[in-house]
Amino acid sequence: MKKAFILIIIGITFFNCSNDDNNRNQNNCDFETIISAEEYINAPANKLVINSLVIINDCLKINFSSGGCNGDTWELKLIDSGEIFELEPSQRNLRLSLKNEELCEAYITKELTFDISNLRGDGDQIQLNIINSNATILYEY
Repeated sequence: MKKAFILIIIGITFFNCSNDDNNRNQNNCDFETIISAEEYINAPANKLVINSLVIINDCLKINFSSGGCNGDTWELKLIDSGEIFELEPSQRNLRLSLKNEELCEAYITKELTFDISNLRGDGDQIQLNIINSNATILYEY
């Protein structure tokens, strides 16, 4: 009887953990978007070129390039300033932070996705200004 009870408890625990993981990763984006005024200002800002921006559901897909060896050691973050500008439509400023310590001369292009669902405002759309690319993209939800 004790063995059956233990198995039931283990099964319930496993099921609950699986549900939490599914809820956290429901958008299947590579990374979360960070909202932090401090990180927005202070995060690394190595040179990069943003080639394109596309929103698919709640994921912002960013195609970008930078110099390096292979890009495997790059540290990337999409950081929101924490401010919503009440224009029409509302707007948020973000920047793609790159920490790149690779000293090779190759030019590497990568594509990553960031969950932007935490950037929603009061209405049904918000303009995202990516300040280190001078690009904007309208996020409709």
